Amino acid sequence: MDATLSMLQEAGLTPGETKVYLSLLKMGSSTVGPILEKASVSRSIVYHILERLMEKGLVSFVVHDKTKYYQAAEPARILDYIDERSKRLESCRKEVEGFLPSLEMARSMANQAQVNVFVGFKGLITVHEGVYSRLKRGESYFYMGIGEHKDYSHAYWKKDHLRRVKAGITCRLLFNQSQERSILADRNSYKGCEARYMPIKIDTPAFIGAYKDITVISLSSDHTITIEIIDKGIADSFKAYFEEFWKLSVPLENKKR
Repeated sequence: MDATLSMLQEAGLTPGETKVYLSLLKMGSSTVGPILEKASVSRSIVYHILERLMEKGLVSFVVHDKTKYYQAAEPARILDYIDERSKRLESCRKEVEGFLPSLEMARSMANQAQVNVFVGFKGLITVHEGVYSRLKRGESYFYMGIGEHKDYSHAYWKKDHLRRVKAGITCRLLFNQSQERSILADRNSYKGCEARYMPIKIDTPAFIGAYKDITVISLSSDHTITIEIIDKGIADSFKAYFEEFWKLSVPLENKKR
């Protein structure tokens, strides 16, 4: 019997389906009660098992005096079921083959992505400095979700904007609505920089930036943590979000150049 159980399960039946089918073969036509006792399955699942066996063409039922009597299909029907299952598997195989190039591309992108984690304000500076080695004159970067981070008020950023202007790199910045207006006005005073408020009211301890294939995620807490992700697909995804926010944002009034 163990060999039969293994054979039917190998053919695609679950252990519960196998027990119920073999019990019905021995019992002939039966109501649910005797099936429960013979197959040793619980009442909570026996109806689901019978339903699945009927879908597979291995069990049928008749109604006598408003009571259902179930019976197993002839054993040869198992071969028909195996043939049908084989056809479905072959069809599934062909569909998967069609998806393989896309799946392989996704795997390749995942393997190519590089993630670097930096701690502290100096780590944030290290990541940001990458714009000067990767961007050329006329190219641009962005940051969005910039909040009231003490690090972003650091004197470094004013010197950085002077360096950015000299390098001919432009930037667009979206600050959280809680940020002081004077900070945005200061950033707008530098050539090639436009600062606006986020179009939605949101305050998080993180801001996000991107350019080319680089994504920067910086979380300000007791110790600033900055994550640098090198992957063009990810950078393009965040850029798409930024562009939608930028379209909804409004230029700061009295902007200086």
